[in-house]
Amino acid sequence: MSDAPPDRLSNDPRSPFYHPELLERGIGIRFNGVERNNVEEYCISEGWVRVQAGRSLDRRGMPMTMKVKGSVDAWFLDADGEAETPAD
Repeated sequence: MSDAPPDRLSNDPRSPFYHPELLERGIGIRFNGVERNNVEEYCISEGWVRVQAGRSLDRRGMPMTMKVKGSVDAWFLDADGEAETPAD
C-alpha cells in the first residue's frame, strides 16, 4: 500500500469510492485547518467533504449529508490513532 491516501474516499459501502482496507487502516482529515472526525466522504482535488446533516435520515434510512467546500488534507493514522503521514 502507498503512504498517501486516495484522492477520494467514502464510508458508504454502496459508493464506488469505498475501500474497506483503507478505512481499517485509519484516515485523518483536516478541513479548513480543523481536524474533523465526522466526515462521510472527501475529495482532495475538488476540495470538499461530505458530513452528516443533523440527525435526519433519508428514505433508505441512511443519514442525510451535505457537501461543504474548502481545503482538505488527508493522512493515514498509525495504530495509536496519531498522525503518521500527511498528504499534500
